[in-house]
This record gives sequence, C-alpha cells and structure tokens, in this order.
Amino acid sequence: MTDALKNDLLAAYDDQLRGTSETADVPTSTDGPVIRVEYPSRGFVSYRSLDGLDGAGIDALIARQRDYFAAKGQAVEWKLRGHDLPADLPDRLKAAGFEPEEQETVLVAESAAIAERLQGRDAVDGITIRLVTDRADFERIAAMESTVWGEDWSWLADDLVRRQASGTDVYVAEADGQVVSAAWAVYKKGTEFTGLWGGSTLAEWRGRGIYKALVAIRAARAVDLGYKYLHVDASDDSSPILQRLGFVAVTTTTPYVSTPGK
Repeated sequence: MTDALKNDLLAAYDDQLRGTSETADVPTSTDGPVIRVEYPSRGFVSYRSLDGLDGAGIDALIARQRDYFAAKGQAVEWKLRGHDLPADLPDRLKAAGFEPEEQETVLVAESAAIAERLQGRDAVDGITIRLVTDRADFERIAAMESTVWGEDWSWLADDLVRRQASGTDVYVAEADGQVVSAAWAVYKKGTEFTGLWGGSTLAEWRGRGIYKALVAIRAARAVDLGYKYLHVDASDDSSPILQRLGFVAVTTTTPYVSTPGK
C-alpha cells in the first residue's frame, strides 16, 4: 500500500461520508458546522471540519450539543476521527464531560478488488446465508446480537426495519435454522460507498469463514449496484481480517459520549 492510495481513500471518505450523507434518513438539525442527529436511543453529532473556530468557539459548540440532548434526557455521541483537528479535541471533549468508548479502525477498499479476492468464498458448509426482509428475522438478529454482546439489543429490530425500508440489504447466516451471524450493507445514496455493518457471530461459530462469506456477498452486490468503495468501522477483532483481504486503514473513529446525570 502506498501513502498516495491511503490519502486518496481517506479523501474520498471525508468528502463523501461525513456530514449530511452520514446523517441521511433521520431527523436532524444544524449548529454551525455540526449536524445533530436525533436517533431514538441517543443523539449523534456529525461534521466534516471545525475549521474557522477558535478554542473557545469549539468549547462552546461542544457544550451546546451536550446541553441540547441533556435537555431531552438523552445521551449524545460525538464521533471523533483520529485525524480530526484541532489535535486537542479529545481533551476538550473530556473536559465537557464526554467519555471515550471503544476505538475502531476506519477501513476502506475498492469493491471490485474485494469481490475478486473473495470470489468463491461466499458459501460455508452447513451454513445458509440469505437476504431477509421480515420483522421476525430482524427480531431473531437482535436476539443473536444480544447474546453476542451480553446486553439488550432488542432496539436493533426497529433499526433494521427502518434501514431495510430505505434500501439496506440485511443478511442472516443460519445453522439448522438458528441465526449464528448477521450483517447488512448500507448503500449511501449520492456517494460511491457501501457501508458494511454487523458481522457479529456467535462465539461457537467463529473461525469457520462465515464473516468472510458475508463480506464476499456484500462486496459482489456493491459491484453489481455500481458502488466503487466499501467502508467498515472495524473492531480490533475484525480489522486484521479485513486488512488481510485488502482493506486499507485510513483513520480511527472513537465515540465520545455524554450521558445526563453522569
């Protein structure tokens, strides 16, 4: 991988996936350079750049987002990328009461390259992978995710209903009728990107190629639909797998969350 390739992929990510495209299909409002997203579970803050604001202006902007959602009784996530400026933005967020959650790696690849790399890897013995559209299947996915993460993910069923209605493809991987993994592809309209989300797998079914098969299917579909790039916010478990497949780490992303009363 060359620095030029990484820079080109990062520029495409910044230009196409931040700001309004990141917040499509959900209620939003704006405050200067930021877009406030009002998800049912908690607020979310997106932006392309904070250029033009001085330190005091940035501190005031951060405080306003915290206070806006606190007045609604909601937590709010400020999604910080590793290359965002100013460099002391993490310290400013923490000073305002935002706490960092687990960092993920932003990975980007060309869809055609991944589809070619994984050609023939879209099936796993004993596993049925299918596209799903029914709420009952979304509820089964939510139950599987609750098991994987050890917390209540029942909210995911409603989220997948909303996503599927706006064009997201949702896939399940089943063994003898049991959902053992699931993943979805979010086609970002007006961009060249498909976002790969999900991919969580029950512990006893990991290491069998299910995750790669789900990537292969979604990459091939992205190519068919004319989306040039694939994008993943990858955990430490997924990142090495995806980088071996040809994904490029272009930056990191860390949720900074302010919770009322904490």
